[in-house]
Amino acid sequence: MMPALAVSAEVSSALAAGKPVVALETTIVSHGMPWPENLETALSVEDVVRDAGAIPAAIAVLDGKLRVGVSRAELERLAKAKDVLKLSRADLAFGLVSGRPGATTVAATMIVARLVGIGVFATGGIGGVHRGAATSFDISADLQELARTDVIVVAAGAKALLDLPKTLEVLETLGVPVVCYRSDVFPAFWSRDSGLPAPIRMDDPAAIAAFAGARRGLALGGGLLVANPVPVDAEIPAADMQAAIEAANDEAAAQRISGKAVTPFLLDRILKLTGGRSLATNVALVRNNARLAAEIAVAAAAGAGKS
Repeated sequence: MMPALAVSAEVSSALAAGKPVVALETTIVSHGMPWPENLETALSVEDVVRDAGAIPAAIAVLDGKLRVGVSRAELERLAKAKDVLKLSRADLAFGLVSGRPGATTVAATMIVARLVGIGVFATGGIGGVHRGAATSFDISADLQELARTDVIVVAAGAKALLDLPKTLEVLETLGVPVVCYRSDVFPAFWSRDSGLPAPIRMDDPAAIAAFAGARRGLALGGGLLVANPVPVDAEIPAADMQAAIEAANDEAAAQRISGKAVTPFLLDRILKLTGGRSLATNVALVRNNARLAAEIAVAAAAGAGKS
C-alpha cells in the first residue's frame, strides 16, 4: 500500500515531463544548523538548484504525509520546531504515524526520492563509520542505503568527525562506487583533502550521469556517491579542524552521547569551538553540492531524452 504521499505540483509536473529534479534532505534544517541560518541555507540551496536548471524537491514528513517539494512555509516550520524527528530507514514509517514533524536523513531522503522517481540528491555530507565503532558498533544507515537504493548522492564526502578510512572500506565492501569530482583525493567535508586517494576520479557531470546509467543497465543495484570538495576559498584545512573534532568527540564520550544524537551534538560543539567558522564552510559546501547535483540531473535528463 502506497504511503500517504504529497508531491508538490511543481515537482510532479517536472517528473512527468522528464525534467531534471534534485532531492534535498531536511535534517540539515532541523538538526544541522541553528536558526535562522538553517532556513536561509535551505532557501539559498533551492535557488542554486534552480539557477543550474533543475527543480528542487526538499523532502520531509509533515502532518502524517511524505511531502516532496516542501514549501517555504513548511521549511520555516521545520526550521523553528523543537520536536522534529530525525528519520532514517528504521523509523521513516513511524514518522508517518507519529503525528510529529520529521526531517529526512540521507538514507530516508534516498528512499523517498527513489519512491517518486528522483534520481539525484544533494546533501552536505553522508554519515559513516563513527570513531570507536569497533566497540560502539555505531555505523550510519546511510552506507547500507547507498548499497541498496539507486540514487546519485552528491556530498562533500563523509563528515570529517567520522572514521573516514573505515567509511571508505565499508563503502567498497558494499559495492558502492565513490566518485571524487575533479579531485585525486577524497574530501573531508570542511576540508578538501582527507589524505585518502580517490577511488574513482571523474571531471564531467555528464560522464557521472552516464556512469550511473551504465550501472543501471547492468542491474547492479544501489546508488553512487559523488564526493565534491568544498570550494577552495571556503575550506578549513584538515589540520585546523582536527583539534576541534577531537575535543568534540571527547565531550561526546564523556557525556555518553549515542545514537542519532551524536552527529548533531558534535556539529554544535564544533560550531562553537571554531567560532562559527565551520557553519560558514558548511553553507558553502552544501550550495556547491547542490550546483553539481543539478548539473548531473540536467545531464541525466538530456541523456534520457536522446535515448
